[in-house]
Amino acid sequence: MEKKILLAIDDSENAQRAVKFVATFFTTDSHITLFNVISDTAALCEMNSPELTPYFLSQQSSFCLLEDKKKELVNEAINKAKKILLEAGFEEKNIAVKSETKKSGVARDIVNEAKSGYSAIVMGRRGLSGIKDFILGSISHKVFNAAKDVSILVVN
Repeated sequence: MEKKILLAIDDSENAQRAVKFVATFFTTDSHITLFNVISDTAALCEMNSPELTPYFLSQQSSFCLLEDKKKELVNEAINKAKKILLEAGFEEKNIAVKSETKKSGVARDIVNEAKSGYSAIVMGRRGLSGIKDFILGSISHKVFNAAKDVSILVVN
């Protein structure tokens, strides 16, 4: 049976630990999809509406520079992840990269992607404190609770 692994990735250390886990514990014939959900805040950089507050307009270019830097960091993380997998013996043809703009929430978008035939979701655990986790919830926690019919591996 072909293993299709959805590896949720961002620019965090936890995501890189998840990549290293996959590289170590999964067979190299597994098909790995490095999946990233892009925040939709980048759309603000394109806005030029008179309804925008003067403060936002004055800060818009700074905000857009931050968005560009975030994209750059995520792309670096994806390239690093791909390199780790290749060095572990995975074939390039078995490594896919997929990025999507957030549609219904990062966790729901990961779960929706997993419905297209993946054997497992692998992701890093977010290092939130107990109180923050209780109030906000983490992406990994939300994926764990929402995903059905797919195994989930949360790497610490």
